[in-house]
Amino acid sequence: MRNDATHLRAICACALAVVSFFGRPAGAQTGDPAEQANPAAPGVPLSPSPALPPATPVTSAPPQPLAVAPVPKFHVEPITDGAIVAINAGFAGLLDLVVGTGELRPQQISPNFDPKSLTWLDRGAISQNPSSSAETFSTIGLGLAVGYAVLDPILSAFREKEARTALIDGLMYAETLTITLGVTNVAKIAVRRPRPLAYVAAAEHRNDPNYSNADTDSSLSFFSGHASVTAAVTATATYLAFVRSPHTARPWITLIAGTVLTSFVSVERVRAGKHFPTDVIAGAMAGAGIGIIVPHFHRNDGEKQRTFWVGAAPINSNTGGMLTLSGIF
Repeated sequence: MRNDATHLRAICACALAVVSFFGRPAGAQTGDPAEQANPAAPGVPLSPSPALPPATPVTSAPPQPLAVAPVPKFHVEPITDGAIVAINAGFAGLLDLVVGTGELRPQQISPNFDPKSLTWLDRGAISQNPSSSAETFSTIGLGLAVGYAVLDPILSAFREKEARTALIDGLMYAETLTITLGVTNVAKIAVRRPRPLAYVAAAEHRNDPNYSNADTDSSLSFFSGHASVTAAVTATATYLAFVRSPHTARPWITLIAGTVLTSFVSVERVRAGKHFPTDVIAGAMAGAGIGIIVPHFHRNDGEKQRTFWVGAAPINSNTGGMLTLSGIF
């Protein structure tokens, strides 16, 4: 019995040793120094690991905005606007043709005409000595204005670095000029105001009962075409300059230079005896109004486009049709 108890104790001690060896937690030290130096490989010492650089945090690049084509400051439709230019140019040309035939009888000036019946602003126009050079100077000024209307679209295309700018500005200038010419010719034919030179000639032939002012052009004083065209180009050029080059000196230079040129042309037309002061003032006002309205209708502020439409549609066979005018201002 004593031997059996001894064997039993020996077996239990071995079992406890095996359990304690395999059941110790990871990283627990054993009695072997080499095993403590390298637990993964008993008996082999570990070499020091090189220091690793700190990890660089990964950041995502910000999204790049998509390239968007610049929105044009003005909008034109070549077919529609080209038709408007052609119609107005044809209309103004036909009126000039009719005037040139001499079939329109001028307004006759009474031999007993009293200059005091004129406005105080116009009386000096028939008491002055007409200047022949003044007419030449006024025509040169008009040519400068028309030349600028041709040159400015090209310069704007270089400034904006956009070729279509030349087409857009060119069409707007063309509309301004043709509409102004048409309105001017309609006013001249409708009013038929005698020119100052006609009053001077009538005064010289006061005692001639057979004298007649038969020249149609002598009664086309109101209003001045030179003043209206020059003012129209100036107004359009100034409007485009303020929109295309804001916060610069260009708009103000354009405004001042255009105003000086319009005033010079107007004064020379009066000095030449072709118009009264009220003729050139009215012409400048009409031209400036057209010169502002035309580019304003073509202006494009983002999604708000200033434009207008004219439409015609039949209602039914009995009541006729309907004409509509609508727009965004």
